[in-house]
Amino acid sequence: MMDLLNIKRSLKLLCFSLCLSTSATAHDIDVTGVARVLLYENTPGAYQMSIVDQQVAPLYNLDRVLPERCSLEEPTRYSYRFNCQPALNVNDTITFPWTFEGVVVIAQWSDGQNVSRYFPGDGTFVDAPLSQLKAGAESISSLAVTYLELGAEHILFGIDHLLFVLGLLLLLNNFWAIIKTITAFTIAHSITLAFAVLGVFPVPNAPIEVLIALSIVFLAREVITSHKGERTLVHSKPWIVAFIFGLFHGFGFAGALGELGLSDADIPLALLFFNIGVELGQVGFIVFLITLNIMLLNLLKNLIPSIHRGLAYGLGSIAMVWFIERLPALVVI
Repeated sequence: MMDLLNIKRSLKLLCFSLCLSTSATAHDIDVTGVARVLLYENTPGAYQMSIVDQQVAPLYNLDRVLPERCSLEEPTRYSYRFNCQPALNVNDTITFPWTFEGVVVIAQWSDGQNVSRYFPGDGTFVDAPLSQLKAGAESISSLAVTYLELGAEHILFGIDHLLFVLGLLLLLNNFWAIIKTITAFTIAHSITLAFAVLGVFPVPNAPIEVLIALSIVFLAREVITSHKGERTLVHSKPWIVAFIFGLFHGFGFAGALGELGLSDADIPLALLFFNIGVELGQVGFIVFLITLNIMLLNLLKNLIPSIHRGLAYGLGSIAMVWFIERLPALVVI
């Protein structure tokens, strides 16, 4: 009976691995910088660990990866069986000797729990504390912190998204216009981020990146025309433009979250906290820009229009370079 149970679990593991592997063509480890690992507990104390991404180097020194009390069976190149006595617990940590941006570990425990978590790397190792791979209130709070940080980092280090927000602020001239426009942008990218991550409306990444570059070029042009005294619908109703281009930027945000390979049960909360992190980072950036603008108004009031115009030309130039660089990717979609 136990052998039959192990066979069923092995088949289930194989199917799960194959399902993840079929999506590996969309998960470019060189682009996302995130590796994926499947940890399966056959019986308490007996485990199998598989590396989903074939580009990832095998784990040759597993004794340095696992707790000291764990013993390794004969490994294959991307799959490892090991035993731990006593079984793995919340005090243990698995340490991957990889220089990636992070690792997603998808754990399936013998009691039926399925949990996945993203663990950021430090440039040398990626530590995966098992306390974050157990279901419960503690793991939910851990998931919240992890994806809040991931969302905030993505917006703050996503220079194209920041330049788009800067372009919006250069286009606006009063507080309520800023509130309405940023709200429209937030609603739009939240919608498409959810659609993309949940698989409702997936879109290839290449055309989205091209459109994001074009959105910045468009905003830069509108800022420049406003300084020349020309007014269009964009200047009177900027939230319409913010909403339309926000849809494209939402798909861009999804590239950071959708390729991580999270389990279905973890996607809704991860999506929520990631989006909140994006908004916190975005609000922080906007507050910084407004504060800086107020300071410059007090010091260089007569030069502000020239500074804004120079920024607009800079935005447009950078975005045009991105547009040209990203066009070839459309040919190989």
